[in-house]
Amino acid sequence: MTTDLSRRTFTAGAALAAAAVAAPALRAQPRPEKTRISLAVGGKAAFYYLPLTISEQLGYFKAEGLDVEISDFAGGAKALQALMGGSADIVNGAYEHTINMQARNQFIQEFVLMGRAPQISMGVSPKALPNYRGPADLKGKKIGVSAPGSSTNMVANLVLSRAGVKASDVSFVGVGTSSGAIAAMRAGQIDAISNTDPIMTMLEQKGDVKIISDTRTLKGAQDVFGGTMPAACLYTRADFIKANPNTCQALANAVVRGLKWLQTAGPSDIIKTVPETYLLGDRALYLASFNKIREAIALDGLLPEDGPKTALRALASFEPEVQPQKIDLARTYTNDFARRAKDKYKA
Repeated sequence: MTTDLSRRTFTAGAALAAAAVAAPALRAQPRPEKTRISLAVGGKAAFYYLPLTISEQLGYFKAEGLDVEISDFAGGAKALQALMGGSADIVNGAYEHTINMQARNQFIQEFVLMGRAPQISMGVSPKALPNYRGPADLKGKKIGVSAPGSSTNMVANLVLSRAGVKASDVSFVGVGTSSGAIAAMRAGQIDAISNTDPIMTMLEQKGDVKIISDTRTLKGAQDVFGGTMPAACLYTRADFIKANPNTCQALANAVVRGLKWLQTAGPSDIIKTVPETYLLGDRALYLASFNKIREAIALDGLLPEDGPKTALRALASFEPEVQPQKIDLARTYTNDFARRAKDKYKA
């Protein structure tokens, strides 16, 4: 009887020990170090930032234990300023800012990708430039961008530089990414525009612009940049990531969950989820625009291996401050958080 008792005691003890070992694997993700997050974005209604809106509207940030306060600025450059000025913890913006800032000895890092093509197109006004032949004709003209220094400005600079036109040869005008951009174009305040959708599709379909450069599709981006060009992402200061890894993981989880939802979402799902004001009064045009950019949305949050090199090459072609030999691309991004989020949600 003593032997049976001892055996039962040993068996029970072994089971408890096994449960103790297994317990960590069953525990929930560690609590975010910082649960209240201030996030800056430049033109939230644009499709460029659709994954952010989806993750917000469907409650994915809250599900990860986060209270995310989103501040919407006129353009990505303004959102970056909020981060560098200390009024924002995180930015949803263009990946290339991580390279530009490193060239200025400021280290910020991407940690989850939302766009695998910039979704930016450039067009000229048929009224202002009826005999347009090429970018050289834009010398001395006014070009609308979301905000000076933003990714829309970057694409315009790239198109101009390839035609031998310097940024100083034109005037860049900040027009935002909403109805103000449309109004500026139609009022003749600008002669050309570099912007995101749905703005560009709406201007194009109404005959207000003639598209001269288009990165709304993967092929279009490949043609313009000569490689895979990463676009919208979440980025922040490298020291913030180091101090708040659980917070960054929670943010990545929410975004990747939103990306997965977008892979199977139909037009009616999108319409039901985004705020009514994003439709700019024309549901049909909004959905037509969505269909144009759909493939440009990232699938799993991972930044492609060749993406950073493409971005560096593009920036170095017109930014004297960006010297490739001085840029450490490995410090501009990390796929660690997105990889874990992808595993969690099977994205």
